[in-house]
Amino acid sequence: MPFVSSRAKLELTEQEGAELERIAHARTEPARRVERARILLAYHEGETVSAIARRVGVARPTVERCVGKALSMGAMVALADLPGRGKPATLTTEAKAWMLDRACQKPSALGYPYELWTTRLLAQDARTHGPAAGHPSLAHLGRGTVSKLLRGAKVRPHKIAYYLERRDPEFAGKMAQVLCVYREVQVARESVAPPSQQVVAWLSYDEKPGIQALATTAPDRLPVPGLHPTVARDHEYVRLGTSTLLAALDLLTGQVWGMMMDRHRSAEFIQFLCMLDGKYPKGVKLRLILDNHSAHISRETRRFLETMPNRFDFIFTPIHGSWLNLVESFFGKLARTLLRGMRVSTKEELKRRVEEHLVDLNDSPVVFRWRYRMEDLSVV
Repeated sequence: MPFVSSRAKLELTEQEGAELERIAHARTEPARRVERARILLAYHEGETVSAIARRVGVARPTVERCVGKALSMGAMVALADLPGRGKPATLTTEAKAWMLDRACQKPSALGYPYELWTTRLLAQDARTHGPAAGHPSLAHLGRGTVSKLLRGAKVRPHKIAYYLERRDPEFAGKMAQVLCVYREVQVARESVAPPSQQVVAWLSYDEKPGIQALATTAPDRLPVPGLHPTVARDHEYVRLGTSTLLAALDLLTGQVWGMMMDRHRSAEFIQFLCMLDGKYPKGVKLRLILDNHSAHISRETRRFLETMPNRFDFIFTPIHGSWLNLVESFFGKLARTLLRGMRVSTKEELKRRVEEHLVDLNDSPVVFRWRYRMEDLSVV
């Protein structure tokens, strides 16, 4: 004799059936509501509790509770938890605030050797010191509860987010001077004056130190179609030393003047200035944007500049304002293209390849344009 359920049938209105269908196939509804909607629809269609449990992937008591709630209080009520469900909260508001206050302090300031908190350390700290501070509910605090409290308060004491403190009291004024140079370049670029009438050359200068000359310990294996899609390289390498690229980017033409040197002292900077002096006609003033490196303002550099009056004009970027120097964009592009993965046999080969790259760039120069906050400046 077939099984006949003694449980009442679930009657649904047309509107309730449509809403349950929508929830059962929704992708943005909570998983609990979707699961219960599928249970109620299956029961309404006459399936047994065991069949529904197998289809939905839940236990029989879950199906029975959901169906029983729908039969007694309605299908829509059965989709949500009844008020008062769950374990009563044991942590008081004051205890949570005390724990968050501890999380917002450094562990080292509270007697621990650690610099940053972990959930395990915070839970241990709360269990040790919470009851003595008048919060007995913290005596059994676990790591999971600590994680929930931190996540709810949007506090992440195990992370460090770096910032840059503005230490130059004249930051705004120096930034305006640099941006005025970029505006001058923009105006000169839009003018129709021939290059022969140029009286000022605008240059963005900086050094890129620490360019490593690395050699391989085994030959690279080149790609083979169908077998090896990439270059294969032994993970070990040999350090052959470092070099520094001194470079100036002509903001009007896009040309890059560079020198590869072992160091970047005043002597190398003066040598670079002499090289720049030979690149431009004598009547042209060389206006350089550069940072506050000691070699740029040393006694040796000032003594050299005195021998060439009215030739150079320095515009210094603010302290920690290297992002204002447009040559940094060129250095970033250089690191992503030429220097990325480069292996050489000698340090001299590194210098030669970088210098050859600069020659290739100057054959088809790319003009770097400054666009950020230009609208704040009046035309000079």
